[in-house]
Amino acid sequence: MPNIDNPVNPRELSPALWAYLGDALYELYTREYLLRVKQLKTTGILHREAIKLVKAEAQAKIVHAITPELSAEENDILRRGRNYKTGHTPAHTDPVTYRHSTAWEGLLGFLYLTGKEERMKELIRKGLEILEGLADQGG
Repeated sequence: MPNIDNPVNPRELSPALWAYLGDALYELYTREYLLRVKQLKTTGILHREAIKLVKAEAQAKIVHAITPELSAEENDILRRGRNYKTGHTPAHTDPVTYRHSTAWEGLLGFLYLTGKEERMKELIRKGLEILEGLADQGG
């Protein structure tokens, strides 16, 4: 049986690997939010709503809104994620938006890997509140 509790030093991983994990975490917590808080009842509705919240454009909006509230270390992690060259060309969004969304996912993955899961959840909650507020304003 593989040992998934094998320790890893997040600082030795690339921002792309932080984002790989952060993408899954953000998706999971967004789905849980839609199920628990929004109390959506069908998988089709859940899926459509989740897409609105996890697409690159939405994540970039979170980054722009939340950056002033982040610690120096968190802003450094965002910067590293934004500047990391993945070699991937996004199909449905512009490269700048894609880099911001990858930075958001990288921050979440880094926080998780450094044992700061509560801070990660706090930022996800804030991010979802930001997106809900923008949706209420028609944006």
